[in-house]
Amino acid sequence: MIKILLIIAIVLVSLFILSLIVYFFNLDMKLTSAIQPLLAKHYDKIKRDRKI
Repeated sequence: MIKILLIIAIVLVSLFILSLIVYFFNLDMKLTSAIQPLLAKHYDKIKRDRKI
């Protein structure tokens, strides 16, 4: 039982540290800005119904 709780605690601490690294280096927005041109190219190809 103690072993399972220790593993869960280690996983939670690891995820917390990972989230701090992502926040500190602003990695989420860097990934978004890298993917944005690919998404823009995809959504520019979609046919639109512009009837009003």
